Amino acid sequence: MFQALVDPIAGNLALSALVACVPLITFFIMLIGVKAQAHLAAVTALAVAVIVAIVGWKMPVGYALISATQGAAFGAFPIVFIIVLAVWFYEVTVKAGRSEDLRKFFDMVGGGDIRIQAMLVAFSFGGLLEALAGFGAPIAITATMILALGVKPKRAALAVMLANTAPVAYGAVGTPITTAGNMVASGDAAAASATAQHIAAIVGHQAPLFAFFVPLLLVIILDGKRGARDCWAPAFVVGGSFAITQWWCSNFFAYELTDVIAALVSMAALVLFMKVWKPRGVNDVRADFGLPPTDGSSASELTASRIFMALVPYIVVVAVFGICKLGIPQQLAMTDIKIPWPFISDGSILSAAGKDPGTTYTLNLLSCPGTMILVAGVISAAIYTMFTEDGRYQMSMGAAANSLMNCCYRMRYSAFTIVFVLSLAYVMNFSGQTISIGQFLAGSGPAFAFISPTLGWVGTAVTGSDTSANALFSGLQYSAAQANPALVGVTPDLFLAANTMGGVVGKMISPQSLAIAAVATGEKEADIMKAVLPWSIGFLVALCILVFLQTNILNFMLP
Repeated sequence: MFQALVDPIAGNLALSALVACVPLITFFIMLIGVKAQAHLAAVTALAVAVIVAIVGWKMPVGYALISATQGAAFGAFPIVFIIVLAVWFYEVTVKAGRSEDLRKFFDMVGGGDIRIQAMLVAFSFGGLLEALAGFGAPIAITATMILALGVKPKRAALAVMLANTAPVAYGAVGTPITTAGNMVASGDAAAASATAQHIAAIVGHQAPLFAFFVPLLLVIILDGKRGARDCWAPAFVVGGSFAITQWWCSNFFAYELTDVIAALVSMAALVLFMKVWKPRGVNDVRADFGLPPTDGSSASELTASRIFMALVPYIVVVAVFGICKLGIPQQLAMTDIKIPWPFISDGSILSAAGKDPGTTYTLNLLSCPGTMILVAGVISAAIYTMFTEDGRYQMSMGAAANSLMNCCYRMRYSAFTIVFVLSLAYVMNFSGQTISIGQFLAGSGPAFAFISPTLGWVGTAVTGSDTSANALFSGLQYSAAQANPALVGVTPDLFLAANTMGGVVGKMISPQSLAIAAVATGEKEADIMKAVLPWSIGFLVALCILVFLQTNILNFMLP
């Protein structure tokens, strides 16, 4: 039997945490310093993590390698499965010739202003996709759509990564928050539900502050000071309506539906606002983006039928996810297959707390978001095949199948990256390296309130999932907050919310997100990383200050 230790290096927690960071440091040095391809950087970091586990944490060689295989399995399914299907889902519209009509529709809504169109796609529509799917689907789909608008690849990558922050906490129908509640409720379903609702309400007093400003930041990224001067009004309409709805839903309605409703409200608010407000300098911006001027004629070509058909895939995906996530989630979950992982699921590996660290793999064939995207894609392809509008658009199920095969081949290296990174995460988790880092940060006394979001930031940066970060650190956050004498009278749920929000701002630098954005835009992961890292760190610092102030000066904000 192997039981993880939090301080295996000379019995020193600080030194152990420093050594545990070596695999992560290796990955980022390989990616940014050496400029290695992402999958090679991930393989190297995985090898280092295995060595650290064996030599530093005294984990048996076989257990270290088996832990890596479980991570690889989880990386392949559901993560890679979801990502590939998300990219293919959009390409169905391209193969059907409908993507141009979709571009013209957003052109019509945005008055021909690329900045407003991109904001609508990346923030509002991306928020809707995050609410329903998550796991990188919004980045993959919206990046491709923004490129179709004429935005340059590097700007498109940065814009979608930044836009994907606001809705992450409530993504996949509130899964990260539900997970946090379950991690501290000790199997009590009622307590887990109550805790999750309280966490959601606290996040609802944090996330909207970021959501309000993100649309303005997007137009600045796309067009600098001119973008801020010309588009501040619609940016605040979108950000404000999203933020207010996010706060209301999370505190007074169903937190699982927070992002769904906020995204739809923000889109509707922009459509109404654009009826009474006209953008300035539209053709100047289009010229800078290498696009011809617009007088609205391209949009006027659109008939109601063409607009509807362009939006069909997204109507279908909302319907499919609505049915699966809100209508029959329990029935689908009943089909999940629990697979005890060979050689380690019999109690052979224990966490530092003496518990199973998660050695059972769940094969969720029907409840997986990737399967839902596949169903939505097949339905969309079938609709396009049946309705061609007098031969204007051509589509066949065979073409859709070939497109899926091409997606699998084109994304092979990104798939390898994700599989290796999840292997890295599992080795670090099962061996105790991740907990050593977390325990060191949690033992910081009064400074814990400021440092707390960093745990979620690190966890999501490594795993690419806010849900996984909450699974890793929620118990640690809760117990550390309860035991900290400097935090007497402060609800421990604040730090579960801080962990969740830390994951929100950490997701943009996760290797999975970088790989997805790279595939969608054609940019290199290292270049995207350099662009998004300052934003991620800046958001993290702002969040740390906010959480610290909410323990004292701003404690009136806590529900």
